[in-house]
Amino acid sequence: MLTLLRSLLFLIFSSVFISLSAQTINPRELNGTDLKNNPNPVESAVPFLTIAPDSRSGAMGDVGAATTPDINSMHWNPSKYAFIENDGGVSISYSPWLRNLVGDIDLAYLSFYKRLDRQQVIAASLLYFSLGDIEFMDDNASPIITGKPNEFAIDVAYSRLFGEKLSGGIAFRYIRSDLSSGISVGGVATKAGQAFAADVSMYYNTDIAIGERDSKLAFGFNISNIGNRISYTSDLDKDFIPINLRLGVSYTLNIDDYNSISLSSDINKLLVPTRPVYWTKIGGSDSTDVNGKRIIRFGKDPDVPVVKGMFQSFYDSPNGFEEEMREITYSIGAEYWYRKQFAIRGGYFHESQTKGNRKYFTMGVGLKLNVLGIDFSYLIPTYANHPLANTLRFSLTFDFDAFRKLKNK
Repeated sequence: MLTLLRSLLFLIFSSVFISLSAQTINPRELNGTDLKNNPNPVESAVPFLTIAPDSRSGAMGDVGAATTPDINSMHWNPSKYAFIENDGGVSISYSPWLRNLVGDIDLAYLSFYKRLDRQQVIAASLLYFSLGDIEFMDDNASPIITGKPNEFAIDVAYSRLFGEKLSGGIAFRYIRSDLSSGISVGGVATKAGQAFAADVSMYYNTDIAIGERDSKLAFGFNISNIGNRISYTSDLDKDFIPINLRLGVSYTLNIDDYNSISLSSDINKLLVPTRPVYWTKIGGSDSTDVNGKRIIRFGKDPDVPVVKGMFQSFYDSPNGFEEEMREITYSIGAEYWYRKQFAIRGGYFHESQTKGNRKYFTMGVGLKLNVLGIDFSYLIPTYANHPLANTLRFSLTFDFDAFRKLKNK
């Protein structure tokens, strides 16, 4: 029963990402006869950490590693804060999530930054994910309690300039995931999972000239969620959190004093072990060794320490290099600004069909007033009945500098 609960809990939060149109995945179906086409997504706990929380990047296909710095840089690349123009600000974002499936799942994000001096910036954020009300039942299908599963992450970051073109950043994160409301299953108590993680990032940008127009080229790098494995019981069965490698490039062209346009692209790879293909007996039961451990047919043992798992994630796919390449997601986005006050954005996100099958276009607009900024984004899937269809995001930003100047007038 405990295993069943763990499976159900994993299904709850993994469904946030895996399309309903993909096949239902059963490890025993990965029998090695068609490794190329078998769905085998990389699994991790607390996948809410990988959701784009703000409207600007959410409107640009989920890009953000190398885009121009903004208040929400914490999620994408904390080192960008060192190049942010103003002295401080705060932003709040909200998104109803999976509303085509469930009516009460929500994602909220609060971020803040403050410049210490010309070279140093500190920042903090809170990401909160609510899965609504869930009624837990016993083996006889009788209600036990109505729980309110939720997850959150608290971040603090430090970013510093290393020159006129390069900056680095580090962030620390506390993660808490309460999916079971502490109920006991089969006599085994469940608990909220907890983890500590860190991000390491860098950002480089340089001015270049094309004809008589000024432009800027930027590169970004971020390894996020480097942290301990998480468990929802007191046993030793722990899951990886979504350690992620993000690389990005962005080009911004200043057309004239009023108009500018940027093109950006990110690639991502989860540094988490891929599930192997196991040997099975005739009839479908697992083949095990003398110690009762399942025997691997293709791939590598996923039950490894965190650091080894990060390196192993580059060569452990059952179908070899071809499958490793399918584990990379791609996103591209564009942003147009008029007088740095009105923005139009669009983008596209692509994930392999066998790794989750998220494919969607995004669009959105932004409006910057004296003190406040308002951003909106909308997600358009590439096929019907997508669980992420009609996803909306709203962001509201507050500029401390603009408020101070307005107050002193």
